[in-house]
Formats: sequence, structure tokens, C-alpha cells
Amino acid sequence: MKLRQWARRQVASGLHVAWERASELGAVGPDHPRARRFGAFGSGSMLAFPPGVIFNEHCIRIGSGTMVGPRVSLSAGMLPGQQMLTETVVKIGDRCLIGRGSHIVGHFCVDIGDDVHTGPYVYITDQNHGYEDLDLPIGVQLPIDSAVSIGSGSWLGAGVIVLPGARIGCHVAVGAGSVVTGEIPDYSVAVGAPARVVRRYSPDEGWARK
Repeated sequence: MKLRQWARRQVASGLHVAWERASELGAVGPDHPRARRFGAFGSGSMLAFPPGVIFNEHCIRIGSGTMVGPRVSLSAGMLPGQQMLTETVVKIGDRCLIGRGSHIVGHFCVDIGDDVHTGPYVYITDQNHGYEDLDLPIGVQLPIDSAVSIGSGSWLGAGVIVLPGARIGCHVAVGAGSVVTGEIPDYSVAVGAPARVVRRYSPDEGWARK
């Protein structure tokens, strides 16, 4: 029994060491061959290992000093090799932090400013299914694209969903689990599904509840 326990500890220790080493070697930095597939990949930026689904990188631009966490999916379009309408579909600014397990799926325009941080498992997309034709299943109807923007200095909590047409201003905090469907003004706090502003800064009142 003691020998078996010792062997299990050795195997477990070896697995942890191997995983840490794989995480170091598997990370993608600006000099990595995969980084050259992107439309831009700034200095000091990194895609952590293991990555999520990533394709059509030539339509994705990542600024400098940005950290994309493990298991984050980044995609332009629905399929690898898909012809896109715009040269840059997904843009992530400088010094951003995209939390683990998040998904950023662009089809037309997803523009994320500088210094934007997200918690884990955030979902951001600029496309939704059409549903108006009652004779067709929703899954096969033509999708609807509407640009998404997230202003510089903003924070999206864990599990936030940002849907097509959302416009999040600068220095906005979006509470965990919120669903953003419309416009959130600069210097505000929004929570809920759909997200609504609960606090906002003004020069006269400072931070005040709405």
C-alpha cells in the first residue's frame, strides 16, 4: 500500500510538472509562428496554453501587452477559411486581459478598446440568429450582424454576455452574469439581464445611484 501511494504521488507530481512545462512552452507570444497568422499581434502579448478554438486569425488584431487566458476561443466567422466582409473583424486593444474560457466570436465588427479586462467565461458576439420566418427553423435562418464596441478601461465580470449591437462605453463595470444588449454610457456600472445602469459618475455628483 505504501509503495502504491508513493508511486501515485510520483506520477501526480510528474503530471503537474509536465503540465506547467507544457503551459510555458505552449503559450503563443509575438515571435511564435502562430502569431504571424494574425492581422496584428503586439509586443508583449500572449495567448495562454491551452488555447480554445482559434481561426481566421488574419482578421483578428491584438494590441500590445495583452493577455488572452487559457481556453479562450477567438474566431472571425463561422468556419476556417470563410471570406469575411471586413479586413479586421475582431480587434482587441493594448494591455487587455481576456479571462479563461471566454469566447469572442466576430462576423462583422467586434472592437475592444485598450485596458479592457474580463472575468472568466465571458461571451462576446456581433451576430445573432434571425427568427422572423415562422416556416423555417431558427437555426437555418439568415443571421443578423450588428457591430459591438467595448470602450477602454472597462471591466466585464465573470459570465457576462455581450450581444450584437451592444455599445459599452469607457470605464464601465458590468456585473457578473449580466447580458448587454444595448448602450451603456461612459463611467457607469451596469448589472442584470438585460443590463441596466445602476450607478453613474458625473462631475457634479461623483458616483451616484440611478
